[in-house]
Amino acid sequence: MTAAISVAKVTRRYGSQRALDDVSFDVAEGSIVGLLGRNGAGKTTLMRVIAAEEFASSGSVQVFGASPVENEAVLRRTVFIREDQVYPDFAVRNALKAAALLCPNWSAALAASLVQDFELPLRRPVRALSRGMRTMLGIVIGLAARSDLTMFDEPYAGLDVVARRMFYDRLLADCTEHPRTVFLSTHLIDEAAGLFERVVVLDRGRVALDAATDDLRGSATRVTGPAAAVAEFAAGRSTWDRRELASQASVVVGGALGARETRRAQDLHLELEPVSLQQLVVHVASRSAAEGPEGAIS
Repeated sequence: MTAAISVAKVTRRYGSQRALDDVSFDVAEGSIVGLLGRNGAGKTTLMRVIAAEEFASSGSVQVFGASPVENEAVLRRTVFIREDQVYPDFAVRNALKAAALLCPNWSAALAASLVQDFELPLRRPVRALSRGMRTMLGIVIGLAARSDLTMFDEPYAGLDVVARRMFYDRLLADCTEHPRTVFLSTHLIDEAAGLFERVVVLDRGRVALDAATDDLRGSATRVTGPAAAVAEFAAGRSTWDRRELASQASVVVGGALGARETRRAQDLHLELEPVSLQQLVVHVASRSAAEGPEGAIS
């Protein structure tokens, strides 16, 4: 499948520090990919490099097969909405009109529908909006642009769970009807997990994980029960996050469990619980931090 984004050995330095360190991955056209990691992992820097708002110190980025740097043909196919998005001193309706002029695939109907859903005040100056309403404005622009590459960097500031769910639902519905590539950075991993076909996890500026979400499902299981039985079941397996309380214990075991292992757990009176995507990311990031290079930004 053709890559919408191709990042090859990208490093971004600020003096002696590295915000990005030899980062490589591809994002397939038409996919929804999550960019995950702790605060300071390099997610925003990476997205700014892809959007040509910053330059890589070394390595290369291609968007739709070409460098995005000073490339109007590529940049007009891209929309990048940041958590700290800055707008001109416009009323909301004028900000939307300006976005419509800049985005070739702009959908006025979708924008109007989203404005109604989020109850955005069209006549109010953007500077007078609450933090949550500014976030909603960014979401409206990001979705209504229908750009071939749509990037959202932590697009939830000030939104309650109902508004976030509305965003997820509208994003998924519109991408189904009008396919495009979506690259979305978030720390609300389990909440957004159902959107992602693939995830890229950054930690300390490096790629700690790049995998299809289907491959991650069932890749780790929490085993809980009598401590002796848990120890017997986990023997010889990759394990982490072991916890004990009195005679009870739990541990996460890596690798998919087959029918034989499931029956064995039942015989030992053990409970099996799938590990969520967020728990996997926390484990991967923690392991990466322990092994991380000196000098990277944490």
